[in-house]
Amino acid sequence: MSEITMKQIKERPAEIQPASMKSGRAIGNLIRFAAVILLFTVFSITATNFFTMRNVISLALQTSTVTLMGIGVTFAIISGGIDLSIGSIVALSGTVAVMAAIAGVPIWISMIIGLLVGVVCGLFNGLMVTKLKLPPFIATLGMMMVTRGVALTITNANAWPAPETFGDLGNNSILGTGPQFPGVPYPVLIMVAVALFFHFILSETLQGRHTYAVGTNEEAARRSGINVHQVKIINYIFSGLLAALVGIILASRMITSQPNSAIGYEMNAIAAAVIGGTSLMGGVGTVGGTVIGSFIIGILTVGLTMQGANYFMQQIVIGLVVIGAVTLDQLRSRK
Repeated sequence: MSEITMKQIKERPAEIQPASMKSGRAIGNLIRFAAVILLFTVFSITATNFFTMRNVISLALQTSTVTLMGIGVTFAIISGGIDLSIGSIVALSGTVAVMAAIAGVPIWISMIIGLLVGVVCGLFNGLMVTKLKLPPFIATLGMMMVTRGVALTITNANAWPAPETFGDLGNNSILGTGPQFPGVPYPVLIMVAVALFFHFILSETLQGRHTYAVGTNEEAARRSGINVHQVKIINYIFSGLLAALVGIILASRMITSQPNSAIGYEMNAIAAAVIGGTSLMGGVGTVGGTVIGSFIIGILTVGLTMQGANYFMQQIVIGLVVIGAVTLDQLRSRK
C-alpha cells in the first residue's frame, strides 16, 4: 500500500470513497425524509387528531428513546459490529440511578452514576470484541443477559419508587403556552442536542472517519496505522452511554426503577439504524439517517395505534419496512 493511500485512509477515509457512494447516501436520506413526510401526511388525513401540536410533541417524545439508542448502535454497526445489550443497559442504568437517589445521593450525581454504568458496560463490550476476539453478536448477547440479570437481582425484580424530584428530567418541558401547546419536553431537547453532537463526531472528527475506515476494510485500516481496537472500544462506549441516558430518562418519566423495562428496545434501535441506511455489513451509515429511521418507526407506531391497529399488526408492518430497507441496501451495494 502506498504512503499516499495509507495517509488518505488514516486521515481522510471519506475522501477515498467513490463520489457515487456519497451521492447515493444523500439521495437515500432524501428518499427516507420524503417517506417521513408522506407517512405524516397520510396519517394526518386518515387518523383523527394525528396532526395536532399535542400529538406531534407526544410523537417526538416517544421517538426520542429509539433515536438516542439508535444513534449509539449506529456507531457500533458502522465499525463492523452490533450491540444487542443496549435494552438491558437501559434497565440497569435507570435502576442503579434510582437506587442511588433513594440512598440519598443528590439527583444529578445519581444520574451521572447511571451514565457511568452504561460507559462501563460499553467498555466491557468493546474489550470482549477486541481483546477476547469474541464475535460482536455473542459478546453483546452475553452482556444483555448479564446486565438484565444484575438489574433483576439488585431489585429482587421489583420496581423501586424514586424521589419526586427524580422525575423533573423526564416530565418537565419548556416554552409551554397552555393545553394546546404543553411545551417541548426535556427528552426531546436532549435528543436534538445528542443528534447534532454525534453527527459532528461521525462526520467531522478522526473518530468518525476512522469508524468508516474500520467498517469498510478493517485490515486496510490497521495497516494504515489506525488503532482499530481503540476505535471499536470508543464506539461501544458511545452505545452504552446513550443506552444509559435512555435508562435515566425512562426512569425519570416513570419516577421508578423498572428492571423489566426496555425489553426488545435494542431491536427497535437497530431497525431505526437499518431503515436509516446503516449497512449491517459496516462502513455505511449516518446519524441523520438513523434519526429519520426512528421517526419512520415512530410515525408508523403512533399512526397505526390511532387507527386502531393492535401491537401485533404494528410489528408486522415495521418488520416489513425493515426487510424492505435491507433489501434496497443489498441491491444498492450490488449495483
